[in-house]
Amino acid sequence: MSPQQLLASEKRHQWHPFTPMDGWNDASHTPIIIDRGEGPYLFDSEGNRYLDGNSSIWTNVHGHNHPTINQAIRDQLEQVAHSSFLGLTHRPAIELAKKLAAQIEGSPLPRVFFSDDGSTAIECALKMALQFWQLQGLPERSELVAFDHAYHGDTLGANSVGGLDSFHGRFSKMGLKTHHVADIATLRDLPRSTCKKLAAIVIEPLIQGAAGMRLWPKGMLAQICDWCDANSVLLILDEVMTGFGRTGKMFAFQHEGIVPDILCLAKGITGGYLPLAATLTNETVFKAFLGAPENAFYHGHSYTANPLGCAAALASLQVFEEEKTLENLAPKIEYLSYGLAALESACPQIAATRQCGFIAGIDLAKADGSSLDPPDLTGAHVCEAARAHGLLTRPVRDTIVLMPPLCISLDQLDEALLALTKAIVETIR
Repeated sequence: MSPQQLLASEKRHQWHPFTPMDGWNDASHTPIIIDRGEGPYLFDSEGNRYLDGNSSIWTNVHGHNHPTINQAIRDQLEQVAHSSFLGLTHRPAIELAKKLAAQIEGSPLPRVFFSDDGSTAIECALKMALQFWQLQGLPERSELVAFDHAYHGDTLGANSVGGLDSFHGRFSKMGLKTHHVADIATLRDLPRSTCKKLAAIVIEPLIQGAAGMRLWPKGMLAQICDWCDANSVLLILDEVMTGFGRTGKMFAFQHEGIVPDILCLAKGITGGYLPLAATLTNETVFKAFLGAPENAFYHGHSYTANPLGCAAALASLQVFEEEKTLENLAPKIEYLSYGLAALESACPQIAATRQCGFIAGIDLAKADGSSLDPPDLTGAHVCEAARAHGLLTRPVRDTIVLMPPLCISLDQLDEALLALTKAIVETIR
């Protein structure tokens, strides 16, 4: 199709996620059509180059078109692209489960249940927790705790533990019974009668993503872990965003020296190449599902443990080792902190910046420092302006997210920060 035909077909047939489609389909709007990628860059159908400033929605780790991951997918494609994981198994899944478990010292979470994306990883975790207590003879433990402003996905169970009205409000009364708390203090204030009904707590460790890159206090995760132990409540960590190096360690919980009962992974698991997710748990949870056939975990997906996705994930872990990704990330994290400070100093239109490892949130304000009007969609306009300066990213309302692939160089970080500076100054006069 010609560019004009592509655009007409796009507006005739597509329905995009998290997108008001009337504006998208307006005749004045011309979407960017991505054609290819290389390293931290994406290229559109017109040949324009952009830094992938949010890692293609927080997924890409080692850059686009990485030769090691490309070759692993090609090699697997020559064998088999997919076969059922129900009653069968295959080498890539076997090897990947072992490698994932080994990413945590001592392999305390040796059991791996594969699924398709972050929402399904959370669905698996919630159902595992609820069924675990049923199998323990405690079916009354059927309620959950989640945190205000949380985001864990859009399927109905994941929606139940979400805390953002814009995403979850319409369906908040249709899912699992969940107690929403603000912090460790309100968690501790839950009545004892409520605690005895709890199956699990679910939290995004260290930082909440869709809340606007909102940081948790240092040490809070360890305190929650202690509370769970004291109250016999399972701890579920949602590391869909924070996993695979984003915080400076392979997983965010490793910063606080704890281990959850259930760990949810997705996004970066394949390096940002293919849909795949994993829910890891310990032997205590796993063994509860043994015995009678009706104890089994009757949950699954047609593409569970897809061999191509598993091959990509194995190759991504290989790249972590060969390129010393985590070791090389430390100076980039430090450099980003200096860059954010300089950005904030240069732009009175920035109210605050926040950083957790290689994840940054930049809060916008009016040029006089006062708060923006949410209906003005200033964050979206800044991100649109940044495209003209070679940067692609998306806001969370009026917070700009900067979360580039871990492979980005210091010079390319400068490019990204300069593009943001120009876009902010041009948009908020």
